[in-house]
Amino acid sequence: MVMVTALGTAWAAASALDLSATPSGVFYTNVLVAEVPWSIHVVKIQRGSPWYEIQSRHAGGGALGLCTLSDQIAAVDPGLGKPVAAINGGFYLRDNVYAGSPRGLQIVAGEVLSAPSGNVSFWIDVLGEAHTTNVTSRFEVTWPDGRVSAFGLNGERATNGVELYTPAVGASTRTLGGRELVLERPEGSRWLPLRTGRNYAARVREVRREGNTSLGPDIMVLSLSPGVMDRFQGVGPGAVLRISTASLPVLISARTALSGGPLLVRNGKRQKIRSSPEDPYEFSSMLERHPRTAFGWSEQWYFLVQVDGRQRDLSVGMTLDELSAYLVKLGCDEALNLDGGGSSSLWFEGQVRNNPCDGYERSIANSLLVVRKGARAGEKSAGSKSPTNPVERSKGNEH
Repeated sequence: MVMVTALGTAWAAASALDLSATPSGVFYTNVLVAEVPWSIHVVKIQRGSPWYEIQSRHAGGGALGLCTLSDQIAAVDPGLGKPVAAINGGFYLRDNVYAGSPRGLQIVAGEVLSAPSGNVSFWIDVLGEAHTTNVTSRFEVTWPDGRVSAFGLNGERATNGVELYTPAVGASTRTLGGRELVLERPEGSRWLPLRTGRNYAARVREVRREGNTSLGPDIMVLSLSPGVMDRFQGVGPGAVLRISTASLPVLISARTALSGGPLLVRNGKRQKIRSSPEDPYEFSSMLERHPRTAFGWSEQWYFLVQVDGRQRDLSVGMTLDELSAYLVKLGCDEALNLDGGGSSSLWFEGQVRNNPCDGYERSIANSLLVVRKGARAGEKSAGSKSPTNPVERSKGNEH
């Protein structure tokens, strides 16, 4: 009963304002529920508003690297608009030279930075409609003799695997050993930046055997691990490869995408949290209370939700069951879990609003931003009294 009562209290506090009276369609509240305790941060953005857009970002503006959520926001090109709100993004590789590589799909401004991995992803299509489901990679290279190989994108090359690297990873592939094919654009062919759901022709300009091949603005590199490189010894300069960035479902022309998981709400109903035989620790952590971040939406609203945790006097965090129940009460029709723990952060109007459990902002790989289109960094903040851009705030139960 404590959980049910607490969820009802939190929901009532978050719903206290008449959001339809907000001309800008942006709303922030921090709900404090003393009996658990919980500290929950919620941003709502009206869908269909001509002013606002959901965008994904990656640290450093590429496909690798780590920096704080605040730093990612500070690096936004003013020409893309003014950031109003943001949350941390999905899961990622934390260590080695590929730190920051997303564990799944990410698309930034139409450019695909990493390949789908079969987990739950959120994306916005060319018409501005939001979707979430498991996305499976069909990223494949077709060799001159007709053989087909699956490949990863801009991450750590798998043992006995094939990885495609674009300039988004930086100056070089960062690989060790294997064989690497330097690819260039055949005349008249479409080329970079790489998009999903497309077919590309790529001509081999050079074959290198040392790894860590240099990249340039108009160059891609196909890297073959030592375990597979001997299968393609006959592929040399001048050969033309066919590269497909297909997926299931089809994501042609998606402008923004980010992987997370698990799916928490589908068609307005809570989803059962299922165990993972490959990672029992991951499943056990889903049943424990931790800091959480989630992204969801209804027909009218987008929701950015963050729950503080691991702080006994402020907020103990939520299980994923508690989080999904809260999201349904908020009105989400669809919602997915994002990275939590020390990564869990929510930024609004110039500052991080939550209390990170480590006591400081953790460097993370990526994020989801709400950007006010047409607004530049020098303009008034989203909390100004401009008639086109007011923002309402609310406090829930204080403790």
